[in-house]
Amino acid sequence: MERLAFSCLFLFISLLAVAVADAGSIGVNYGRIANNLPSALKVVSLLKSQGLNRVKVFNSDPAVLKALSGSGIKVTVGLPNELLLAVASSKSFASTWVQKNVGAFHPSTQIEAIAVGNEVFVDPNNTTRYLIPAMKNLYDALVNNDFNNDIKISSPIAFSAIQNSFPSSAGSFPPELVESVFKPLLDFLHQTGSYFMINAYPFFAYDSDSHVPLDYALFRENPGVVDAGNGLRYFSLFDAQIDAVFAAMSALKYDDIKVVVTETGWPSKGDENEVGASIPNAAAYNGNLVRRILTGGGTPLRPKADLTVYLFALFNENNKNGSTSERNYGLFYPTEEKVYDIPFSVEGLKKYNDTPRTPVNMWCVAKGDVGKEKLQSALEYACGEGGADCHPIQPGATCYNPNTVEAHASFAFNSYYQKKSRAVGSCYFGGAAYVVTQPPRYGSCEFPAGY
Repeated sequence: MERLAFSCLFLFISLLAVAVADAGSIGVNYGRIANNLPSALKVVSLLKSQGLNRVKVFNSDPAVLKALSGSGIKVTVGLPNELLLAVASSKSFASTWVQKNVGAFHPSTQIEAIAVGNEVFVDPNNTTRYLIPAMKNLYDALVNNDFNNDIKISSPIAFSAIQNSFPSSAGSFPPELVESVFKPLLDFLHQTGSYFMINAYPFFAYDSDSHVPLDYALFRENPGVVDAGNGLRYFSLFDAQIDAVFAAMSALKYDDIKVVVTETGWPSKGDENEVGASIPNAAAYNGNLVRRILTGGGTPLRPKADLTVYLFALFNENNKNGSTSERNYGLFYPTEEKVYDIPFSVEGLKKYNDTPRTPVNMWCVAKGDVGKEKLQSALEYACGEGGADCHPIQPGATCYNPNTVEAHASFAFNSYYQKKSRAVGSCYFGGAAYVVTQPPRYGSCEFPAGY
């Protein structure tokens, strides 16, 4: 075997490192614009039964915060847009709000963040100018109560606030808001060690643009989209959107601020003109997103940026205005029955399988035309850090012959691909691999189609 000899100890350590690698976190938005929802106490029991340990609420309802006390669930509380003026105008008001809505519950209720306003840039009441003063007054109130080390302050931003998002490398904020809002916002987040909150919905892009492939929007197997600006290949619209946010922040020289996705989801029902709103598509998007986040790894632009993502939303909310889809983003019906069956934990993922439109049997093989050097490098990654099972391509083993880099790389790539449950992007290896739907053959070696 060319340039490759791994001891059992090295393989064990590599596999162990992969198993304990940091991953992202899944939370859920607990919206309550409905007249038929279960009690807050029942909701807390539901969250715990599903392994959901993060929740975001849109206000500071004392009944909800009290129900969450002692649950171990981390909570992001919301300060509504209609209070921004009062909080921005008065340090006293901000202090009272913190004492009443945070101090009265924390730390028994594990409040970890305050979402100041919601999508203020698209708020018709023009609350944008109050955002930064409100955040600063709230932070001062946290400091005065010794909560600033426990609780972060940020503000959920609508993805539409990213003026340019395609390609991702061209991501930018609206020029008219850079100096007045975004630079002060990013500076505040940097100074306080907080994170940028973004609400990102690939459904909106798919619904409005017939050129967006459904598999690309649903994290399913697809050829990917190459960013002409940085050469990176994207296998999901979600990753492309988040990297547009990273690029917009980087353009302003803020490269060390984390991103938290405070809302994302897919409706299970919509109006006749809402393309793609269906139970199967909602199940695919959210289920594959959970797998994507909980199995670790960042975005193509920030591969080490494990994400915290809040699904929208916990329940279908029957009193929401707007199109049918607005009332059908729920993961659960008000009866606490699942709208569709997806997992929310690493343990649940072991039994989860999306039902894609693409063929059931797929294999990952090497591209022979990329050159031996590139294949060798990718092969060493797959067998080392990637945790592929490379025992069969060791000297004397069943798949050692033919003894070529391409044959060995194909076996290792496929092992990695199958162990990753054929997740989108797991058959790429820097462009050295591709998916086939016929069983590959190298001599008498048989390539497994799944684990």
